[in-house]
Amino acid sequence: MIYDFHSHTFLSDGALSPVELVRRAASKGYGVIALTDHVGPGNLGEVLRQILADCALVSKYWGIQAIPGVELTHVPVAAIAELAAAARRGGARLVVIHGETIIEPVEPGTNRAALECPHVDILAHPGLITPEEAALAALNDIYLEISGRPGHSFTNGHVVQVGRVAGARFLVNSDAHEPRDLLTEEFARNVALGAGLGPEELAGVLIGNPQELLRKIRG
Repeated sequence: MIYDFHSHTFLSDGALSPVELVRRAASKGYGVIALTDHVGPGNLGEVLRQILADCALVSKYWGIQAIPGVELTHVPVAAIAELAAAARRGGARLVVIHGETIIEPVEPGTNRAALECPHVDILAHPGLITPEEAALAALNDIYLEISGRPGHSFTNGHVVQVGRVAGARFLVNSDAHEPRDLLTEEFARNVALGAGLGPEELAGVLIGNPQELLRKIRG
């Protein structure tokens, strides 16, 4: 079974409708996919309204769990806690924060603000995360992403190295924007190994951690 907690549809900058993305994921062996389109204060409510409807439909009729979520992207650091809380109130089962990737001009301080927020589940592509930030991830039970996306994946090794020392937990996510970005079991495994995880850690990152996050989402 493939677990993927970070993907995008044409409700932000992805290529497919939510329903088609889930269908393609199901055909590739996914058991779980989270739809986490890029949002800010202006489109948060409308994106969630559509994602909630589509996730409910496909989860009912297909053998895949589609999780409605959002990725708060390039929002002011001072607004992260407020917007994450608003996403929860709006029905988001998963809140992802667009971390300080080295390939985009994300506002400094985004990682820390995300990791201090009780409504955040995942810090995506956290870039050159500091030991102090990784310790916050471990303390607050927020997962650090090992990204399958080109560019964002440049710092996967650093994330694993620093996060492991702090006791943080990891997830391998696709950050899919089009069908070819979706994970396979082999690719997810290779991304994890390429990031510096040992073979003995793979089951925890690829299966155990996703199942723990699902239990958290289900309450």
